[in-house]
Amino acid sequence: MKTADTKPSLLLRGAVPRLLDEWQSAPVLWDAVRFMGDTREGKPGQFILTGSAVPKDDAILHPGTGRISRLLMRPMSLFESLESNGSVSLKELFDETSEVESTPELSIEGIAHAICRGGWPALMGQEESVALDYAPDYVDSIINADISRVDGIEKNPMRVRALLRAYARNIATMATLRTIRDDIALGNAGTSISEKTISQYLGALDRIFVTEKLEAWNPALRAKTAVRTSVKRHFVDPSIATAVMRLTPSRLLDDFQYFGFLFESLCTRDLRIYAEAIDGQLFHYHDASGVESDAVICLNDGRWAPVEVKLGSREIEEAALHLLQLREKIDTDKMREPSFLMILTGGEFAYRRSDGVLVVPIGALGP
Repeated sequence: MKTADTKPSLLLRGAVPRLLDEWQSAPVLWDAVRFMGDTREGKPGQFILTGSAVPKDDAILHPGTGRISRLLMRPMSLFESLESNGSVSLKELFDETSEVESTPELSIEGIAHAICRGGWPALMGQEESVALDYAPDYVDSIINADISRVDGIEKNPMRVRALLRAYARNIATMATLRTIRDDIALGNAGTSISEKTISQYLGALDRIFVTEKLEAWNPALRAKTAVRTSVKRHFVDPSIATAVMRLTPSRLLDDFQYFGFLFESLCTRDLRIYAEAIDGQLFHYHDASGVESDAVICLNDGRWAPVEVKLGSREIEEAALHLLQLREKIDTDKMREPSFLMILTGGEFAYRRSDGVLVVPIGALGP
């Protein structure tokens, strides 16, 4: 740290590519790398800066435009952890070259285990008991150190834990700050946190890549309809929710309602990964008439596709109806028809319904 503060160029000497981990602890390294890139000839990729948090806005003097590329590293998808066979490719669905026929081996019990374990690369090949302890240890680190270290402002660990539990109880919903505040007060006798403090804490959690909002989609519609603009609440990985709630896979199987919310968050994680790999982004849609889509994949070339997430098969008919209704609402004079309509499930078979809606198990989806 002292070397970084006094003469950061010393850390940049030597063979390249050179990895500088947790660089945000010494933000001066950013400008040193930028300067070195201006003065040193060579191929791109000489320096790799990795970090688990975003530095303060005023911590770096130069944005790095044209010199430094940014890449967000997410937890692994089910395809990367080898739990999805990837037989239904998201890219091929958009290219209209994918066959939707598959019988994946990922069971409901397997999905519960994947949610509680999380998509953390260090857990590949680990025994179950070791893997399931990782997320609780990570949450304890967030509460007791990471959230205060990110901005240098000490935060009350009891309040942080209460906030994380309230956030976990409202995962995959459009809960407002007031809803979260009331949930904290209800679930933690004597604990009160103002909406301003909740906002500050959530800002810190965003910066250390713990929470991540899903923004609302605002498409061109045929008729005026009030569209909900609230964000959906998610963690970057659903295992953070199960860890803070101290849930095991067996306990999760006993509460299918909450399991459904966590399954939606799992699907959101994987859809973000697959969408970003093909130059896309993820949103959600909900309007005043009750038509909704848990996720909307929007590619930068204008193609898009809505996705409903249903853990079981009982709600597939309702989900298909929502997707078909949404398609009819879109003003196709101003934007394209959807590339496809898809229901992500925890089921065993991938197939195309007679109405054209795709039913795809999460254990079959891939990039």
